[in-house]
Amino acid sequence: FPGPFTDVVTTNLKLRNPSDRKVCFKVKTTAPRRYCVRPNSGIIDPGSSVIVSVMLQPFDYDPNEKSKHKFMVQTIYAPPNISDMEAVWKEAKPDELMDSKLRCVFEMPNENDKLNDIDASKPAPVQNTSKQDGPMPKPHSVSLNDTETRKLVEECKRLQAEVMKLSEENRHLRDEGLRLRKAAHSDKSGSPTALALRDNGSNSLPSLLVVIAAIFIGFFLGKFIL
Repeated sequence: FPGPFTDVVTTNLKLRNPSDRKVCFKVKTTAPRRYCVRPNSGIIDPGSSVIVSVMLQPFDYDPNEKSKHKFMVQTIYAPPNISDMEAVWKEAKPDELMDSKLRCVFEMPNENDKLNDIDASKPAPVQNTSKQDGPMPKPHSVSLNDTETRKLVEECKRLQAEVMKLSEENRHLRDEGLRLRKAAHSDKSGSPTALALRDNGSNSLPSLLVVIAAIFIGFFLGKFIL
């Protein structure tokens, strides 16, 4: 019986009948209060076997105390007609009885076995068993690293500064265009110089917008597509 003995410990006995006749069996113990035997008696057919469960009840184990518990398995050939099993054993003659004696052995697990049990009780690490259709993509092909991110942020700041600068220049040109248009309206003579300046101021606005749009499109195409 392997310890520890803080709970019920069960050991199985396998009884086999190698003869060509039915055999009656009975299991006895010197410590009936310590053990529970199921089944403790029965009949085994020729060439068959039966499993007997011997359950040791919990107790305080003392390694210095030697075990004196013993079991005895008695057998006898079954008579042709069996009506009362108790009567069969009472009427059996001593020379008809066969018996096998077993001595109980208590074993406590050593330290190595305890460590193995603890390791076996730990959950195994979960591995990623999902299959991929192709090779795993490299990390830099999925996301930007820190250096590229800093460069992108700096480039965005530079473009924002240029946009603000162009917006300021565009505002100055728009104000200049409005001033020239007012001057042109006030100039009754309709001089060619005033008309040329007005056309130059009005035509500069679309050109600046085209330049700003081209800068943004070129930047994002270069960073995310190429």
